[in-house]
Amino acid sequence: MGDPTTGSGRTLADHFRRLIAATGPISLARFMGESNARYYAGKDPLGAAGDFITAPEISQMFGELAGLWLADIWTRTGRPDGAFYAELGPGRGTLARDALRAMGRVGLEPPVHLVEGSPALAALQRQAVPQARFPADLAEVPMEGPILLLANEFLDALPVRQLVKTGPGWREVMVALDDSGQFTLVAGGLPMDAAVPEARRGAEDGTVIETCPAAAAIVAEVAGRLARQGGAALFIDYGHTAARTGSTLQAIRAHTKVDPLALPGEADLTAHVDFATLAEIASAHGARWLGTVEQGAWLRALGLEARAEALARAAPDQREAIGRAVERLAGAEQMGRLFKVMALVGPGWPGGAGFPAP
Repeated sequence: MGDPTTGSGRTLADHFRRLIAATGPISLARFMGESNARYYAGKDPLGAAGDFITAPEISQMFGELAGLWLADIWTRTGRPDGAFYAELGPGRGTLARDALRAMGRVGLEPPVHLVEGSPALAALQRQAVPQARFPADLAEVPMEGPILLLANEFLDALPVRQLVKTGPGWREVMVALDDSGQFTLVAGGLPMDAAVPEARRGAEDGTVIETCPAAAAIVAEVAGRLARQGGAALFIDYGHTAARTGSTLQAIRAHTKVDPLALPGEADLTAHVDFATLAEIASAHGARWLGTVEQGAWLRALGLEARAEALARAAPDQREAIGRAVERLAGAEQMGRLFKVMALVGPGWPGGAGFPAP
């Protein structure tokens, strides 16, 4: 695709250098947000020829089980009318296609709304799910009817804000230029102590705290929708279920970790999702939090091995590949432990398979 460029033909790195030289350091959140916006706008980053691969691209089993999870809850709620499927960050449309196929097997054929900001990916989604509508954001998703929502590896790409404890107090982490013109992280000059929970303000110098205001806003919106409209939602991503400190920012290009500051707009910038905080936000906005569990345990509870065996019997020559997919999706050293699944439902909606009973 070549270097991501601004409208003037300069690369995004050039744009940032000019901006920093003129106005001073910029926040890490701005650097990450603009980098990912440019990165996703003009390319398909998925697959062997791209930069990374997601669970739906590993095996159809992932999407099928996610779709059946939603369909099961909808069925046990009494098959309410007006339910629709929504997905945040739908990738190539693979997850939606597989989930909808599984839903159809139990009589659920909902309208489809794929929230996508990338023209390149939206074109692929139209091929995979031709009946879908493509709202630009959640505000354009229907305000009536139960919402059945999936968001897989969506929250991790939203910009994080980092705060670092310094001698004078807490400061925001900024991106500046070093003497050689390369990007580097520095502590900002403005006091940020008020943005840090009081219980954590006394941390040692050098301690870094990450927050993600964009993820918090989206989960709050989804939770409010569930409270008003009913429905169920799954957020699936890599992250942690207890408060932690330290930077988790990373960049992936061609399936390899690279310096997060080196290639703005050319690599996928991500950070671990703080599921502990998001669960509190969801509950505060009226949704019922069913729990946050490891992806491997959740998939196995939904019958991953049984589905794999059925696929292998139907295609014996693919048995070994199917086995590798199971290990990659659920293995403790693969995606099984690092990736978490957070489930939310509307008031009065039942719990779901793979989560502790209320």
